[in-house]
Amino acid sequence: MPGVTTEVTVTSPEQMQELGRRLAKLLRAGDLVMLNGELGAGKTTLTRGLGEGLGVRGAVTSPTFVIARVHPSLGDGPPLVHADAYRLGGGLDEMEDLDLDVSLPESVVVVEWGEGKVEELTDDRLHVVIHRAVGDTTDEVRHVTVTGLGERWATVDLGVLSA
Repeated sequence: MPGVTTEVTVTSPEQMQELGRRLAKLLRAGDLVMLNGELGAGKTTLTRGLGEGLGVRGAVTSPTFVIARVHPSLGDGPPLVHADAYRLGGGLDEMEDLDLDVSLPESVVVVEWGEGKVEELTDDRLHVVIHRAVGDTTDEVRHVTVTGLGERWATVDLGVLSA
């Protein structure tokens, strides 16, 4: 399934968080965001910015040990469901135990390490892949590839993320 793709270079955790805030402006209830990247790449930092941009309650922290966390909206926007599939080996069966499909229609669902595990939830999803720059001595530079899949993203200008 072809998608709409944009690439953004980020040089600091603050910029990663700002990217999350910009991305939040494009999101609405029912959106699934899959975050992939190695440990320490900035997935949770990006999600923290998403939470700020969506105006949700609670500090966005890594959900590794609780698997999923719900951050209710402080306004009239959708809640943020932040899940971590890293320790889930069984794919959608284990993910179904989290009832993400129940919360998907009214929430923005962000799943870290979701590749190969949550694609069946919806054809319309946003893939965000964070790569560390090779040879970066400061360890801060990241190349972020954002791909929108499905009808939902066909007409969204992801280019605003790199503005």
